[in-house]
Amino acid sequence: MNYSFFDFMTLVGSLGLFLYGMKIMSEGLQKVAGNKLRAVLAAMTKNRVAGVLTGLFITSIIQSSSATTVMVVSFVNAGLLSLLQAITVIMGANIGTTVTAWIISLFGFKVSIAAFSLPLIAVSIPFIFSAKSKRKSIGEFILGFAFLFMGLEMLKNSVPDLKSNPEMLEFLSNYTQSGFGSVLIFLGIGTLLTIIVQSSSATMAITLVMVSKGWISYDLGAAMVLGENIGTTITANIAAIPANVAAKRAALAHTTFNIFGVIWMLFLFYPFIGMITALVTKFGPGDPTMLTSFTSSMDAETLKAITTDGKALSPGQEILKTQLMDYQLATSYGLSLFHTMFNLINTFVMIWFVKIIGKVVTFVIRKKDTDDEFQMQYISTGLLSTSELSLLQAWKEIKGYAERTERMFKIVRELYYEKNENEFVKKFSRIQKYESISDRMEVEIAKYLTKVSDGRLSDEGKFQIQTMLRVVSEIESISDGCHNIGRTIVRKRDDKSVYTKDMDANIDLMMNLVEGALHQMSLSMQNNHISNDEFNRSLNIENEINNFRNQLKLQNINDVKLKKYEYQASVTYMDIIVECEKTGDYVINVIEALNETNLIKG
Repeated sequence: MNYSFFDFMTLVGSLGLFLYGMKIMSEGLQKVAGNKLRAVLAAMTKNRVAGVLTGLFITSIIQSSSATTVMVVSFVNAGLLSLLQAITVIMGANIGTTVTAWIISLFGFKVSIAAFSLPLIAVSIPFIFSAKSKRKSIGEFILGFAFLFMGLEMLKNSVPDLKSNPEMLEFLSNYTQSGFGSVLIFLGIGTLLTIIVQSSSATMAITLVMVSKGWISYDLGAAMVLGENIGTTITANIAAIPANVAAKRAALAHTTFNIFGVIWMLFLFYPFIGMITALVTKFGPGDPTMLTSFTSSMDAETLKAITTDGKALSPGQEILKTQLMDYQLATSYGLSLFHTMFNLINTFVMIWFVKIIGKVVTFVIRKKDTDDEFQMQYISTGLLSTSELSLLQAWKEIKGYAERTERMFKIVRELYYEKNENEFVKKFSRIQKYESISDRMEVEIAKYLTKVSDGRLSDEGKFQIQTMLRVVSEIESISDGCHNIGRTIVRKRDDKSVYTKDMDANIDLMMNLVEGALHQMSLSMQNNHISNDEFNRSLNIENEINNFRNQLKLQNINDVKLKKYEYQASVTYMDIIVECEKTGDYVINVIEALNETNLIKG
């Protein structure tokens, strides 16, 4: 087998296409199908069993556990699935992939989604060039989906072709006589092979060839099948490389689940193999353990003759060939049944430890300050609590929403003073991410409050909902203001505008006032209403912001006339000042809404 540098670069390019497809598919999902798809997935994964069945069903349809886990990682990255929901779907995918093996075994049928990649790209093109943003987002999703599966297929085809060159692995027969040590060795080999060939089905085929050639025994083939369960998790982990912390945790949960399963199976390995052998021998085509002894009992020439297609055989050789096929079928059934039973039992055992797995991966992959993810903490799209409790949960979520917006403004301030190009890009990307999250939080909270309002509420409760809806809308406007300031700072950097020390000082002072207003808003929202002192403090800050804005406007006109700085610099300078003042307006709107609640209660 020749494997050139060009082949290696093709492999790297395939990986790049796969990751790029993952990225734009995830972004397209967030833009176009977020709310509806989230509701559908929440309904499909409302409990552990439903989640497992969802994963099993999807994998059985698309016939690739790798594809299912990649999509799950994508959904988690888009905020459409929680970590615990993702874990149950991945468990179902593990069972679903064994269904695929049986379909291949029994019918020889396998749908290749990659075959539809180019037609999908053709479908996406009109959407991509559409003037409407929603259609463009649909096009991005379809294009990402096509690239993802095209990359996955090319990845599999670009790896060293061990399946067609199994003789490269003949040396492994030297490691078959070490007892349980051999089981561990071939467990590792199964893991490594699956990582290399990027397909558990291909590794299964290699395993069958090795067993049928007599290089390894049936039980070592089963050990390789266990290794495949660990190796197949690499695809999801690759997909999670560009994703957020939640998606990385989902990918690690897949690996953790499979590793723990393999660990407990190793303690019961020989009794389990004995049970599978007995089942296949009694109800199947024969004893799967006989294949190795049958092939080793023949001389090399006879074995080559009966395993070579199209070669004329003697009557005795025809009988031997029939026997060989029966033993191969029994071995195939034995390994498939072993794979299925292992994943079924493993899922049944591990499904009770979903929360523990979630805690383990959360502990291992810590959230950094720069990791921003969309996940409601207090409310969900499922069943509502009692009306009063629902209102309390909504208030808590809105307070968290306000705190997130305050953090967003602090990042904007950091962006203004950031000199390092890479850090500048990262900070602006975070601001954009915050803006996207803010838009979705507004929709989710508003939908939740609308559901609550359909229930039986007192007049005070109805007024509270009106107030909360207004507050949520204004907080979203604050995040829009932060985003606009960030975009203006980017524009200033692109224009290479030079500000004077006085301009920097004025912007710093204005941002201090806005940050103070935001902080006062967050403090006021700790209760559902504000005191007169808090209201007056907020009004004073708002007046300071307005007066300072007016003062700077007049001063700017004079400074431009005196040529203290370029006119181009004055444009972005005043845009930042005006956007800060608008943000202050949105803050005072929140305060006034809270004050109205206070007046009604009074």
